[in-house]
Amino acid sequence: MMRRNKDIERRSRQVRGGKRGTGPVVYWMSRDQRVHDNYGLLFAQQEAIDRGTALQVVFCLIGDYPGATLRHYLFMLKGLVEVQRDCARYGIGFTLLTGDPTHMLHSYLRNQDTNCLVCDFDPLRIKRKWQNALADGVSLPIYEVDAHNVVPVWVCSNKKEYAAYTIRPKINRLRGDYLVDIPELVSHPYRIEPVAPIDVGSLSSHVADKKGTELGWLDPGQAAAHRAMEDAIAHRLPNYEELRNDPTRKAQSNLSPYLHFGHLAPQRLAYRVLKADLSDETREAFLEELIVRRELSDNFCYYEPNYDTSEGFAPWARQSLEEHRGDRREYVYSLEEFDQARTHEPLWNGCQMDLVQSGKLHGYLRMYWAKKILEWSASPEEAQAYAIALNDRYSLDGRDPNGYTGIAWSIGGVHDRAWPERKVFGKIRYMNEKGCRRKFKVDEYIKTVMQQSDER
Repeated sequence: MMRRNKDIERRSRQVRGGKRGTGPVVYWMSRDQRVHDNYGLLFAQQEAIDRGTALQVVFCLIGDYPGATLRHYLFMLKGLVEVQRDCARYGIGFTLLTGDPTHMLHSYLRNQDTNCLVCDFDPLRIKRKWQNALADGVSLPIYEVDAHNVVPVWVCSNKKEYAAYTIRPKINRLRGDYLVDIPELVSHPYRIEPVAPIDVGSLSSHVADKKGTELGWLDPGQAAAHRAMEDAIAHRLPNYEELRNDPTRKAQSNLSPYLHFGHLAPQRLAYRVLKADLSDETREAFLEELIVRRELSDNFCYYEPNYDTSEGFAPWARQSLEEHRGDRREYVYSLEEFDQARTHEPLWNGCQMDLVQSGKLHGYLRMYWAKKILEWSASPEEAQAYAIALNDRYSLDGRDPNGYTGIAWSIGGVHDRAWPERKVFGKIRYMNEKGCRRKFKVDEYIKTVMQQSDER
């Protein structure tokens, strides 16, 4: 048996026991779509080498994943082409199944006489539902690995945290121990011959929502993600602390699509930033967002079953919004009007057009964008549903704990505090165009977005 790596082991947990088969160890890749810097794959390889068996990666393509369009699928599938190629180099099998993973994986695992199953940790309801249903239908051991957080969610906290200030000390106590270099994958001694390459064009036919054009400003895959990381560290992050809230300046990393699809390991990015030639203030400001705030989002979605409804709002916020439910709205827009950027305010319209065109919205503007939807919707519940629908549909990093938590923060006071009371918002933190103008050159931003629209 190989010597077990404690750094890999402590990021895993067994979610059910069972009888091992004589076939390969199967790693069900889902949230973390990469070969290197992937604790899920590393754990699966340890299991396979210990048992003297092959290692098989399986990915399930769901053509009608809620909120996802062809834009998201193309980015994902092209990244998986690289995953398949990298697996072959290490003697690891790769299989792409199409359809509901509960049914497809159950049949596949039985036919392979699988030794054990290793899964990515994911706090979202749909992913946990799939995993639970699969666990009920098989008799083999199942393990779960958190390769998406520096400190595994269940290690960091056993409850829903109230705010950043409650989770921060828990993370910081563990950060020095967990934020280490990631072990390397080894050439697998029990090899599987590669299968035919992924046909992106053919697989695209399984996508239910064909809307959305492919984006040209970033390339998918782990190699591209690492190039983008180095570019961000060299050219964007040195000004991060000072300019990050100005969307007209290039001071954000632009790495969220890679983090969402798992092309870039958050721990690799954090470790690289920790070692980079940046000021202490800039480094800690970025790590606060990358680790504390992002892992707070996973905590919220894992421990709050109503993360995407108003039932998940802070109690004080629910009460305050209820008291102002009957307030007169100066403007009320439909989902279609929001979608088509047909509001009265040029800045909001610019944000929506930016989101549609680029598949990404600057973090500061995404807060403003969501709060205006609250102000111009008939109810908080409608506002939340609209914001989620638009963010999931257009943003490459939508359908993600960060998105659901950010919207719950903007509209429902999650992880925030009560602010001076005003119409419609109640005690929810308020944002408007005037405040944006104090932060950055609003007209310059709108002009840039309109120019990009004309070029298309």
